[in-house]
Amino acid sequence: MARLTATASKKTVYVARRASEAQGAGESGLARLIQVHAFSSAGDAAVTIGLAGTVFFSVSSAQAKGQVLLFLCLTMLPFAVVAPLIGPLLDRFSHGRRWAIGFTLAIRAFLCWVLAQAVDDGSVWLFPVALCVLVASKAYLVTRSAAAPRLLPAQLTLVKANGRLSLAGVVGAGVAGSLAGGAAKLGGGAWALRVAALLFAIGTVLAILLPPRVDSALGEKPAPSGLASGRAASRGIGPEVVTALRANTGLRWLSGFLTIFLAFLVRTHPFPGWQGKETLLLALVLGAAGAGNSVGTVAGAALKIASPKTIVLGTLIADAVMVVIAAAHFTVITAVAIGFVAGTGQQLGKLALDSQIQDTVPEHMRTSMFGRSETLLQLAWVIGGILAVAIPTNATLGMILAAVVLVAWASVVLIWTSGHSLPVPHRSRPDVPPEPQPGGPSEASRPATPQPQPPAHRSGYDDAQTISVRRSDIPRQQPPRRENRPGGWR
Repeated sequence: MARLTATASKKTVYVARRASEAQGAGESGLARLIQVHAFSSAGDAAVTIGLAGTVFFSVSSAQAKGQVLLFLCLTMLPFAVVAPLIGPLLDRFSHGRRWAIGFTLAIRAFLCWVLAQAVDDGSVWLFPVALCVLVASKAYLVTRSAAAPRLLPAQLTLVKANGRLSLAGVVGAGVAGSLAGGAAKLGGGAWALRVAALLFAIGTVLAILLPPRVDSALGEKPAPSGLASGRAASRGIGPEVVTALRANTGLRWLSGFLTIFLAFLVRTHPFPGWQGKETLLLALVLGAAGAGNSVGTVAGAALKIASPKTIVLGTLIADAVMVVIAAAHFTVITAVAIGFVAGTGQQLGKLALDSQIQDTVPEHMRTSMFGRSETLLQLAWVIGGILAVAIPTNATLGMILAAVVLVAWASVVLIWTSGHSLPVPHRSRPDVPPEPQPGGPSEASRPATPQPQPPAHRSGYDDAQTISVRRSDIPRQQPPRRENRPGGWR
């Protein structure tokens, strides 16, 4: 049996490596970045399992709510400081991307080992260290997203590359979830965190072995400094990116709300017939969300996201409809279904947003834009989680509230999109008159009319205007000048 398991594992690794190196990804170095991302996602999954077993299930519901609320509030604080620093710093020093990626992995490996010791000792440093792990994870996502276009082979598009990276993350999280779960069951949450430290250490080595072209900034414009940087960043954000970011905010808010709310709901008020099976029920809901993430990854690559705006708006509307259905009839089936739809929508929306940023935002400000987007989406997730902790743990109340908020946000995003879709071309070309004025003098229209007659007519009209103005000015100026100078001025 052990020999069969080892053989199956070797074949799985071989197939995964061949898939990651297909279509020139092996030669360009994208396959190595895919491997790095798989280990990073695996480590994040192990951290989640370690903290969930330590912080959430080891205390009462009231204490767990207080600790989760404190953790969510703390996660909002560093992003207000980190977001303006990480992106511009990486834009200014764009030649050290692999070292930046390796640093975010190495610091997480060290912090996870410290976090495991804090769990064993019950130290007060548990939440601050966990917060630093979260910040380092977001810094990695920003750096990885900005580095991916440099390793893009000619046979792949950015959308397909993002899809491969996301799919590798899902596979890595699934494999690491099994390892960390077994370690947590045998030795507690601290051992799951030690597994995470090992995974991050392996990812650090792979990041350092990335090809040198990931550090090359040839052909990229240098990042502006000072106030020019902020002005350039605002000019580099198009309406498509703004629409995708607004829609993803609603999707990420729903993810944060459902993750925290369903976790407490399943624990305190399980469905009829599921008493004593709370862990299994929570695993079904979270597993459905993970399956939705996988489906969203595959669908994003298959659809090629020809219209990211349509994708993000469609996923937001689909999530709103599913939440309304769950609010009307909340059962185990609808809970699993809403987890699946929310996971699919979040992944599809994020792929569309990443492709929009990579395609439309200039390279010298792309990292800053990724930093801003990750910060905004994280804040949306945290706000959803805080609302889930603040309200009573009641299924009907929670689903109705989620439906109202998401439907309202989807309506606002659609109104914003329809209201701001027309003025954009006029802002981008301010010198072009919005409406032609036939028959009247127009300086902008003269170069565009090659016919000789209309210019002659306009020049004659202008001369007549000039003469009439001069003649009208003479009578108003003659009387005072004749009094001061009796001889007149003729």
